[in-house]
Amino acid sequence: MTQTVTIGNVEVGQSTFTVIAGPCSIESKDQFHSTAELVTAHGASIVRGGIFKMRTQPDAFQGLGDQAIALVQSLKQKLAVPFVAEITDPRQIEQLLPIVDCFQVGSRNMYNYELLKELGLYKKPVLLKRGFSALIKEWIKAADYVLSGGNEQVILCERGIRSFEGPMRNTLDLAAVAYLKAHTSFPVVVDPSHGTGRPELVAPMVKAAIASGADGVMVEVHPDPDKALSDGFQALSFDGFSSMMDQIKPYLNLANKSLTTYG
Repeated sequence: MTQTVTIGNVEVGQSTFTVIAGPCSIESKDQFHSTAELVTAHGASIVRGGIFKMRTQPDAFQGLGDQAIALVQSLKQKLAVPFVAEITDPRQIEQLLPIVDCFQVGSRNMYNYELLKELGLYKKPVLLKRGFSALIKEWIKAADYVLSGGNEQVILCERGIRSFEGPMRNTLDLAAVAYLKAHTSFPVVVDPSHGTGRPELVAPMVKAAIASGADGVMVEVHPDPDKALSDGFQALSFDGFSSMMDQIKPYLNLANKSLTTYG
């Protein structure tokens, strides 16, 4: 039976379906706040946003860092919505604790056992993304590093693995979702934005995630994807997100699930 993980005032892992949405990176107050307001108005119950970004190219946008913290604080005062952000270094924990309702561990850091052990010492939920080429058993063992420290609030996130495929950024392994739901008690969410790298495939993969038994999804949304400072090629526009949320309603009904709400 799936355990429940509470992010802020949102419970993940019950009979509801949780939508986590927001920009890959927080770029400005207008960009972040307008995106958060749009996604929550259309059914997202948790907002995501990158503060510190791990990028393949050293000269690529690495996030606003400290400057983004005040933007998150002002948003939470306005919406009181739970917030998820990636942590890239154990030294960021104390800085992010006051504003983050769930720490996201990115794919590159799934094998960063020192970071996982540190996060295990806190009671803050951890959303653990699967490594690019990680076996399911390695992913579960990475989660065990967090649990071993006393923190049982772990959510697994399938974000696609590298394969020989060309048109997609990664291969989204939805069989892994069904396996984890059958053989572990972790809540499982799916990231179709990174899993496909193509915005036109996000809605179909969210529908498939519902069918596979996922407890929710995490999607990237931007007011103007063509001008995004990171991963704009895979982000949904505002219209694309609202359309996706409309499209998934009959699939949620078939799965006897409703959208998770916050507040």
